[in-house]
Amino acid sequence: MSLRSLERKKAAWGFVFTLPAIVFFVLFSFYPMANAFWTSFFKKELLSLKPPKFVGFGNYLYLFRSESFWNSIKATAIFAVGTFVPMVVFSLIFAALILTRKRFQKLLQMAYYSPAVLSSVVAAAIWLLIFDPRGLSNQFLNFFLNTRGVDYRWLANENMLRFATIIVYFWKYVGYFTIIFVAGMTSIPRSVHEAAIIDGANKWQDFWYITLPLLKPTTLLVSVMSMIQCLRTFSTQYLFVQGGAPIKPIDVITLSIYNTAIRDHQIGRASAMSVILFLIIMSFSYLQIKISKTENVSY
Repeated sequence: MSLRSLERKKAAWGFVFTLPAIVFFVLFSFYPMANAFWTSFFKKELLSLKPPKFVGFGNYLYLFRSESFWNSIKATAIFAVGTFVPMVVFSLIFAALILTRKRFQKLLQMAYYSPAVLSSVVAAAIWLLIFDPRGLSNQFLNFFLNTRGVDYRWLANENMLRFATIIVYFWKYVGYFTIIFVAGMTSIPRSVHEAAIIDGANKWQDFWYITLPLLKPTTLLVSVMSMIQCLRTFSTQYLFVQGGAPIKPIDVITLSIYNTAIRDHQIGRASAMSVILFLIIMSFSYLQIKISKTENVSY
């Protein structure tokens, strides 16, 4: 058997083994996206037996004139910026702190990662109890600020409510991205750090001029993944609203899509919002990759 025919046979078997994953992706990812894009051009009610009415870009024009839609854009932007930047920065700091420890590194990694194991619903339910007027959040602030019996209205005040949702998401996912940074840092050969120390670099210079440049691929991965997570947030805001919090400050796009489709039965309008969210996510991901596309760093 020639080398070329062997390579063809291996490629054919590779396609056979990947075919189930391809079919699964087409059925449960590609088809729903294509169907949502197509549905966004129709006026369609979720439970109505009437045939959908083609309206072209009518759903998009309605959204661009809708005050509630722009409020969702604002709520999503505030949440994404308020969560994305601290999450990337602190996950990098936590990873560096873990690797400076000579003992208990695995224990610290498990402790940081443990909230990520919880489902978003469970995490939000736990923090609903903490943000209760009689919960630990008020007790902590009263102790720290030397006040007594003050209710900081975590689930009623607009700014405190936004801050509360950011805290929940940060607590849940910062450990996950910390572990990714730990993996990226440990993949850098020790010989590179040793060479820098021999050349007279201190620990800060080694981190700033050696670790960070070589960590660019990992930083890009974390930044893209965390931005997508922030833009797709839903469970925390949904459960907070169900718990009695006002919807307007935390009415992110995903929550607005859910209410538009399930509560208002406007599936065509909700599909248009999904398409807009998809384009926003793709734009930010492309922008992050474009900004990070510099000279490849090798070692």
